[in-house]
Amino acid sequence: MFVSLTERLSGIFDGLKKRGALKEADVEAALREIRVALLEADVALPVVKDFIDGVKDKAVGQEVLRSVTPGQQVVKIVHDALVEMLAPADAGGAGLAVDGNPPQAILMVGLQGSGKTTTSAKLAKRLVDRDKKRVLMASLDVYRPAAQQQLQVLGEQTGIPVMTPVLGEQPVAIANRAMDTGRREGYDVVILDTAGRLVLDQDMMTEVVNVRMAAGPSEVLLVTDAMTGQDAVTIAKEFNEKVGVTGIVLTRVDGDARGGAALSMRAVTGKPIKFMGTGEGVGAIDAFDANRVAGSILGMGDVVGLVEKASQVVEQEDAEKLAKKMLKGQFTLEDMADQFKQIRKMGSLDGILGMLPGAAKVKNAFDQHNVDDKMIARQEAIILSMTVKERRNPKAINGSRRKRIAAGSGTTVPEVNRLLKQYRQMADMMKKAGKKGGLKGLMGGMPPGMMPPGMPR
Repeated sequence: MFVSLTERLSGIFDGLKKRGALKEADVEAALREIRVALLEADVALPVVKDFIDGVKDKAVGQEVLRSVTPGQQVVKIVHDALVEMLAPADAGGAGLAVDGNPPQAILMVGLQGSGKTTTSAKLAKRLVDRDKKRVLMASLDVYRPAAQQQLQVLGEQTGIPVMTPVLGEQPVAIANRAMDTGRREGYDVVILDTAGRLVLDQDMMTEVVNVRMAAGPSEVLLVTDAMTGQDAVTIAKEFNEKVGVTGIVLTRVDGDARGGAALSMRAVTGKPIKFMGTGEGVGAIDAFDANRVAGSILGMGDVVGLVEKASQVVEQEDAEKLAKKMLKGQFTLEDMADQFKQIRKMGSLDGILGMLPGAAKVKNAFDQHNVDDKMIARQEAIILSMTVKERRNPKAINGSRRKRIAAGSGTTVPEVNRLLKQYRQMADMMKKAGKKGGLKGLMGGMPPGMMPPGMPR
């Protein structure tokens, strides 16, 4: 998300930072470009106007124009304005209000196809794993075929209990039964997954309002697809006015969305964006952090988020063992395959790259080298097609073995050769790092598993 906006803003700020001094006309020209970039990214016009007016008041001040680094000062002002747009002081906290008398209900609302059911399961798993809550899920969608079965399947995948459907039972009755079960069986949280429609209609709103009155939820979360565009703003405004939402969850933020709807929704509803769905896996949901998102939009990356993702998939003990092996020059193709697995667990490569400082430039470098998720999958397949002996002793891989490995992995000999070359480069680099005092300086302090093999250098 925000890819095109980030690229546009990065170009604008690069131009400002190259100037030794700024005139008021320079800042105003840059703000005009920022205005166009925001509009092209689907940010609502009234939101853009307020944003630009706020930035302009501060950016053309004498303390900026006479600053030693005026370009950097303008970037900071824009960053702070983005943070204010995404999470103003009066918007409330980003955490979930689930610590009251149990069971606390969370009502999931939104249009059909927005990702409510999947998000319900992701949120339930997060509450269980991170907050140690006992969570019960219930599907109130009695209209969409197999909707209740979908939540049951997700419940089995995550190990979260799901209310068993009763034929003919209506949404309000399901909500009452779920809350009664929660009280009787000692659950901390009950997540109620409501039905959606392809378009907003009065019947859906009436049903959601009735469910809210019955369950008395502490949270009403609007689930919205980040790729919906300007329609998402209308949806958010309507739900907030008719139902009253307490927060927003953005799904598919790892997709190729322009992202402006996210900025607009917060500004239009005044409600905080609480979570972002970052992938298809049941663990792919992150708490929304305005500072980190603003930094990402401005090309500063989200290294904190990247480290958090890595820490979730890389065991500290395994990382230390791999580091010791690397420094002793014992890095094998088996270790390289383990790194591939860790990268895939962290999500899409585009998502990982988007969290690096200067993401647009890094992504361009990867694109030039054709490094993507498919390439990593093919490289992993190549290693898995090798024998244990070949993985541990790549020098034994002669011409005939390369042909066999290529055939077994569905790739070509040149691709096998490329992988082996990348492996040798990594192994040599690790050996040199060991002689010079370790991996920290080489990888900027990143733990093993965070630096994708085959990354352009």
